[in-house]
Amino acid sequence: MTRLAEPGPSPGAAGPRPLVSAAAAASSSRSTLASSSDSEPGGASPPPPPQPHGPPPPRKKQRLSASGSGPGPHRRRRRLRPVLPSSAGSSSMQQQQPQPQAPPAQGLPSTNGAQPGHLSAANGQLPHGGPGPGLGLGLGLGLGLGLGLDTATLGPHTESQPPAASGRKKKRLSRADEDVIRLIGQHLRGLGFNQTVEQLMQETGCSLEHPSATKFRNHVTEGDWEKAEADLTELKSLVHLPQAIVRMKFLLLEQKYLEFLDDGKVLEALQVLRFELTPLKYNTDRIHALSGYLMCSDAEDLRAKAEWEGKGSLSRTKLLDKLHTYLPPSVMLPPRRLQTLLRQAVELQRDRCLYHNTKADTNLDSVSLLMDHACSRRQFPCYTRQILTEHCNEVWFCKFSNDSTKLATGSKDNAVIIWQVDPETHQLKLLKTLEGHTYGVSYLVWSPDDTYLIACGPDDCSELWLWHVQTGELRTKMSQSHEDSLTCAAWNPDGKRFVTGGQRGQFYQCDLDGNVLDSWEGVRVQCLWCLNDGKTILASDTHQRIRGYNFEELTDRNIVQEDHPVMSFTVSRNGRLALLNVATQGVHLWDLQDRVLLQKYQGVTQGFYTIHSCLGGMSEDFIASGSEDHKVYIWHRKSELPVAELTGHTRTVNCVSWNPQIPSMLASASDDGTVRIWGPAPSLDGDDPEGCSSNSPADS
Repeated sequence: MTRLAEPGPSPGAAGPRPLVSAAAAASSSRSTLASSSDSEPGGASPPPPPQPHGPPPPRKKQRLSASGSGPGPHRRRRRLRPVLPSSAGSSSMQQQQPQPQAPPAQGLPSTNGAQPGHLSAANGQLPHGGPGPGLGLGLGLGLGLGLGLDTATLGPHTESQPPAASGRKKKRLSRADEDVIRLIGQHLRGLGFNQTVEQLMQETGCSLEHPSATKFRNHVTEGDWEKAEADLTELKSLVHLPQAIVRMKFLLLEQKYLEFLDDGKVLEALQVLRFELTPLKYNTDRIHALSGYLMCSDAEDLRAKAEWEGKGSLSRTKLLDKLHTYLPPSVMLPPRRLQTLLRQAVELQRDRCLYHNTKADTNLDSVSLLMDHACSRRQFPCYTRQILTEHCNEVWFCKFSNDSTKLATGSKDNAVIIWQVDPETHQLKLLKTLEGHTYGVSYLVWSPDDTYLIACGPDDCSELWLWHVQTGELRTKMSQSHEDSLTCAAWNPDGKRFVTGGQRGQFYQCDLDGNVLDSWEGVRVQCLWCLNDGKTILASDTHQRIRGYNFEELTDRNIVQEDHPVMSFTVSRNGRLALLNVATQGVHLWDLQDRVLLQKYQGVTQGFYTIHSCLGGMSEDFIASGSEDHKVYIWHRKSELPVAELTGHTRTVNCVSWNPQIPSMLASASDDGTVRIWGPAPSLDGDDPEGCSSNSPADS
């Protein structure tokens, strides 16, 4: 049994050394041996069994005095020199763990009757279970006993003290944290979790809204208009706009007036109109309209004329939405603020998605808020779904009808083919062929109602054909002079007139019978477009520009000026954007209203051949163009680099057309004599089908 060495008395110590009685020493020895034999390694010893006969022997002589080593005050302090236990004797050094009992007197740790010099240490564990080596234990408790230190000096006894979590200082919330908590609270309150909101605000120390605003909201919801008006006095100091209180009071009184009428209380409503609304001297036009509601026959008539939901929670909720606009967010949050922010975030992600080509749904239930929005290019129209090979020569032009049900293609073989689009399978089948064109067909344009189709030829063609699509009959064959060059045309929005022209200086406005209504001399036209106002005709000419012509006022003005020839152009459905194919430069996007160049798109190979590009997709967010390198290029309108390059044609791609109603369908016409129909990948399993490559890092 390894013991702590007991040094002898210091030199010069006064008095003889007191001796412990033999009986006490024997009792202490027996107690130590019993404790060592009953203890398990690494754990606390069980309490000793009760003595069956008589009281336990007195232990008074074994207690240490406060000074450390003797029973009396004259004993000199002893210095304990710890001795590290050997592996063989480690079990003999283990002492019984202290049992729960009253705290020791004078702040001294209890020794449970251990002999002086024998410190309780089981496998190097502190009495309260904390880790620590035997050497540190011996030094710490030995110094505490020898020097008379209390437990505060040695450190807190963690077994008897609860954790200090309750005294932990609360984290100071940032302004952003407080805003988020308020947004969550407002959303939870809208769902009916009022107790949860109260607990959240209490725990965080935040306030969902100003107390005055809470009272005001409750009074408006309950229809207590007198108290709601009184609340405006408290809110006056919190409102920034001087006239806000007057406007808010007007809205309250308007609701009060309408509810009286809805209940059939005409006299009360008249009192509100005369003595409360009119004295405000605000929005007299609205007061006149409100006075007219006195003549309504019943409540249904009132709700119809006033465009009002009637008395109840629905109309009062809408009233609160209007009142919110006059209160700063620090006083009262705007209605459904969290939903508004989430909706904005979803819309922003959709705008940044390079392949988003589906109908925008503003309902948050249709999307997942747990992940970012991302569309796969496999859903994008960049895979060959069908190849049309009925033309026997170069295909110069293709164009979908306005209702998306047909596709017209024109070729060097002098034929126009009308294709029928299956709305279910998105497959095309030949509907009819329009033949008889002498010089080939290089340009096609559908009438606004898709009843007629105009076909124009190349530069040396002086004829224009006007076909009736349904019957396949030629309505008009127009030719003013053999020297004319009618290479392009555009329909007036009324569908009763069209304009046509060419590079030899002809520019005509005609009716459906081919009669020239107006003409503009000396304009060498490359491409034409009629704006939605029905008056302005855009024409690109040989001066590298696009000008606007008004045949009624006989005026013209410059709109777009380029540095190179404009080979062709098209205009967006809203008439705001113009997409140009510029010789040797590629594809340019212009804002016609501001007359500024928005974007130059890279990748396409454009020489001096006429190539027709288009805008397309669900919201015309995409741009497609053919190219002399046999590819079809697709860009997102906001990105100058292509998101997809479609391969498959073997010669120049002259024209592309995006289906206006089926955003996943794109057609391309090429000098290789084929028309390709592009669509999404045929299946979502397996490798990508051949025909689509992408330069975008956003591919998924």
